[in-house]
Amino acid sequence: MTVDPSPMLALYRVTDVMRMLKISRTVIYEQLRSGRLRSVHQGRTRLIPASAIRDYIALLEKEAEEAA
Repeated sequence: MTVDPSPMLALYRVTDVMRMLKISRTVIYEQLRSGRLRSVHQGRTRLIPASAIRDYIALLEKEAEEAA
C-alpha cells in the first residue's frame, strides 16, 4: 500500500489521515496512544506530520513481512 502525503502539506488533521489511510478515528487514536503513530499539537489541534504517516506505513509493511 502506498500513500504519498501531499508534498505541499507537512501536517495533517486526524480527519485527513482517516481518509488517507481508510481507517477509523478510533483506530487512529489507538495508534497515537500506543506510540505507533506520532502527532504534534498546535493549540488544541492534534496534527500528524507527513513523516509520521510514512513511518507508520513502513511499520505496517514491516509487520506484514514478519508475519508472512
